[in-house]
Amino acid sequence: MAEMKKIPSFTVNHLKLKRGIYVSRKDQVGDQIVTTFDIRMKAPNREPVLNTAECHTIEHLGATYLRNDPKISDQIIYFGPMGCRTGYYLVMKGDLESKDVVPLVTDLYKFMADFEGDVPGAAARDCGNYLDQNLNMAKYESKKFLTEVLDHIDDSRLIYPN
Repeated sequence: MAEMKKIPSFTVNHLKLKRGIYVSRKDQVGDQIVTTFDIRMKAPNREPVLNTAECHTIEHLGATYLRNDPKISDQIIYFGPMGCRTGYYLVMKGDLESKDVVPLVTDLYKFMADFEGDVPGAAARDCGNYLDQNLNMAKYESKKFLTEVLDHIDDSRLIYPN
């Protein structure tokens, strides 16, 4: 087999990457552009990653919120965790920049930080691993990202470092 080239996400210098919101890639799909955002909640290789239970709960809360927002639900393609558990990918229709989604992501994290009640889809019928949930830690991590990053985000947290 021929040597495979690095995919773009593996060319980002994770040693310099801060917590923030970054455009990971833009793809042409038919006549539309699809933008993938890297919502980086944890500084890679420099702080503990999200545990699977809170990571899973944030996925359930985030996907449910985004797909129920009447203003943008038709633009949402996907919201889910990175395998490294340092953040999430948000995939949206449109040729977008990080600054375009800061208000949306801020509202999302406020929703998750304040969420009360049953986690949407956390039932055996609805989820393949429904017991792996931790709402209290999901709220804690969402509030931490909201207050430490989103509430005062600047360009250094919106554009990938070299």
